[in-house]
Formats: sequence, structure tokens, C-alpha cells
Amino acid sequence: MCPTSAARTVGQPRLAAGWSLWPGFWSASRSGSPPAEVSRHAPWAGSPATHGLGAVVLTVVGVQDRELPLLAALPLAFLWIAVVTNVYNFMDGIDSLATAQAIVAGAAMALAGIAVRNPLVATGAALLAAASAGFLLYNLPPARLFMGDVGSTFLGFSFAGLSLLGNLGVGGGRLPVEFGLVVLAPFLFDSLSTLARRILRGERWYAAHRTHYYQRLVHAGLSHAQVTGLYACLAVVAAGAGLAGLSLETPLRAALAVLAYVPMLAVVALVWRLEAAGPAAGFGQSAGRTDAIEQLNEAPTVVTQGRS
Repeated sequence: MCPTSAARTVGQPRLAAGWSLWPGFWSASRSGSPPAEVSRHAPWAGSPATHGLGAVVLTVVGVQDRELPLLAALPLAFLWIAVVTNVYNFMDGIDSLATAQAIVAGAAMALAGIAVRNPLVATGAALLAAASAGFLLYNLPPARLFMGDVGSTFLGFSFAGLSLLGNLGVGGGRLPVEFGLVVLAPFLFDSLSTLARRILRGERWYAAHRTHYYQRLVHAGLSHAQVTGLYACLAVVAAGAGLAGLSLETPLRAALAVLAYVPMLAVVALVWRLEAAGPAAGFGQSAGRTDAIEQLNEAPTVVTQGRS
């Protein structure tokens, strides 16, 4: 997804209803550029330091009304925001995957905000879902536009922030503490299980790689559309579990949260099956797969029109 010099940078549909929460917006404001161009004017906008700064700001602002001691609440909130921000970036590696997850998770969070009477969460999540739906028209395989680092980290930061503020009851009623963990289950499972596997194998876990389950499915021969469709279905299941848990008591809600991750085991099994079958079964050998595989990467950098 690397842009060419002839590629025309275009404005992403305005995920910007809450863009001012994200530190990258400050650079865009100073440079006079739309948010989609932040990567060019401020390469640091997608850096770990910027993610950390955004997490600190939202954590300090959000963790005021709390049940945990401040020394416990702040690190947990910071970790949640930093992890989800980066997980979303890692998962934006094929056409429309991150966009589809944003639509489903945003819609679920908006409905949850309505259910608990929290207008802040409901409105913010609905805007994320609506903006992502508009962007999906251009991001469907084969994609004409890509959200890049700034788009994916913005979505991750926004979902982490809204779920945190909802957990704390900022803006209205409280969301269950595990709600964000449930509605983002497909992305969290893929990223964190991949990270754990790399650490256990003694690999350089912090280095770029192409071993996420969604990437391995494409390498094994599935198309971007097939993998995105599979993950979108899993996102719907997770969203349903999260919404169903709103009306349950804590023990049942916690059990449902765990069950929301179980369908992801089917992805693991599918990866193993396709990789075991290998070229003999025709996986990864069909015409046109080279382009799809070349598109896989950890972090597209800018929103562009056209392909390299």
C-alpha cells in the first residue's frame, strides 16, 4: 500500500467529529492540512510517543470519577488506550478490514450508549460508524483509498477513549467495564495472541512482521474480501455478545465476554488447515494473489488514490 509519487493524496471522510481528541489534529491545524495528510506533515503523529501523549491526556481527563485508587486506575487506563490504539493500527493491513470493524463496533457502542443513557458515548460512536461507512465505499477490495496510520490509530484511540469514558460514566450512564473488550474481540484476539506467540518463540516481537492470523489467511490464498467478510461476521457476533451483556448480571456478563472470543478459535483452525494443505491444495497459488500479498503490511502510511 505504498503510495507512488503520482498518487493523489485526498481527504478522508471526516472521521473528524472527534478528531480534536487526537494529538495528530494539532499538527494538521498548524499546517493547514486536512487530517488525512498529517502523515506527510508530521511523521511523528503516528509514533509511539504521540500515542503515549494522547493516552496520558485522555487518562488524566477521564479518570476522575473512579472506583479504583488513582495509582491503580491511571496505569490501567493508560495501558488500555495505548494497547487498543496500536492494535487497531496493526490490524489495518488489508482492504476494508479496519473499516468494517469500525462500523460494527461503532454501531454497537452507539446502541450501548443509548441503552445506558450516555449521549456522549452514543453520539461519538455513531459518528465513528457513520464516517467509516462512508469511507468503506472507497475502501472495499480492491481499495481506492487507504486510511493509513493516522486513520487507524485515530479509530483505535477513539474506541479506547469512548469505552473508557463510558466505563467511568462520563457523559451519562456507565457501560460495563468489559464492553470494549467484547466489541473489539476479533482485533484484540488476533493482535494479542500473535504477540504472545512471538514472545514465546523468542522472536523480535517489536519488529514488523506478517504473521497476524488475517495476514496468514491472505498468504494461504484467501482474498481480501473473504478475510474481511470473515472478520466482519466475527465482529457482529462480538457486538451481539456485548449488547446482550448489558441486561445481564456481572457473572453472566463476564461469562458472555469470554464466550465472545471463542469464535476466533475457528480462525486459528482455518489458518492451520490452509497452511497444512499448502500449495498442493492450490492455496496461495491462484492468479492475482501476488498483488494481494504485496499489500499486506503492518501500517499503511497515508490516504492515497491508486496503487503502487
